[in-house]
Amino acid sequence: MVTAASGSFELDDVSVTYGNETAVAGVTMSIEPASVTALIGPSGCGKSTLLRCLNRMNDELGNVKVGGRILFDGVDIYDRSVDPVELRVRVGQVFQKPNPFPMSIFDNVAYGPRTHGVRRKAELDALVEESLKRAALWEEVKNSLKKHAFELSGGQQQRLCIARALATSPEVLLMDEPASALDPISTQQIEDTIAELKSSVTIVIVTHNMQQAARISDRTAFMLRESMDFPAQLVEVGDTRVMFTNPADKRTEAYITGRFG
Repeated sequence: MVTAASGSFELDDVSVTYGNETAVAGVTMSIEPASVTALIGPSGCGKSTLLRCLNRMNDELGNVKVGGRILFDGVDIYDRSVDPVELRVRVGQVFQKPNPFPMSIFDNVAYGPRTHGVRRKAELDALVEESLKRAALWEEVKNSLKKHAFELSGGQQQRLCIARALATSPEVLLMDEPASALDPISTQQIEDTIAELKSSVTIVIVTHNMQQAARISDRTAFMLRESMDFPAQLVEVGDTRVMFTNPADKRTEAYITGRFG
C-alpha cells in the first residue's frame, strides 16, 4: 500500500550562479506535497536550473553556487550534514530523453534497490512489479522482464525510467520535459501516469507545452529572463486554473497566450 507523500519544498530567495554569472535570482515559492507543480517559461529562463537545485544535481557541474535556502520537509538541503546521494534517493529525477541502463528491464528497476542493499529475490521481484505497475508499464512487459531495455519503444523506455526512479520509494519526482521527445500517444501515457502518481509522490515538472501544464498540474510557476544582462526570475506562482484564466501579471498572460516565448 502506497502512503501519501510527505515531500514538500520551501524556496526562500534562491539564486544560482555559474562562475561569475547569476542565472537565476530571487525565487521564493512553496512546492506542496502530493501534487504536480509545473515550471513554465521560455527557453533559457532557468526552469531546468531551478529543478536541478531540488536534488542538488547542479553540484555535479562544478563552479556553481546556490544562494538562499531550500527546505525539504523543513531541512535545508544545502546544509553540510545533508548527503546529496541520500537526497537523490528521496528526490528522484526523470530526464528529457529516456536513458535506461544498458541491461534488462528487470535489472533497470532493481538497480536502485540493489544499490541500497536489497538482495532477496522475492523482495526484488515485488519491488520491480510494484514500480512497473505504478509507472503503467507492467502489463506490457510482465512476460518479458529479461528483455533488453533498449528493445522497448521510446515511450516505454521513459516509463521504465519512471519505474526505475520509483523503485527507491522517493517522496518527490522531478521531471525535466519528460514527454518532449515522445509521440502523442506516449505523451498521453506519461501524463496519465503522472495523474496516477501524484496522490503518493510530489511531482515537479518542467514543460514548454502550455496545454500539458494546464492538463496535469495543480500549481504553475512562470519564470522569465527578460534580458541576458539580468538573471531569470519567478514572475508568479499559483493555482494552475487561476493562472491560465486570470494571471496576476501581464507578462504571464502574454506568454500563456503565445504572444512571446
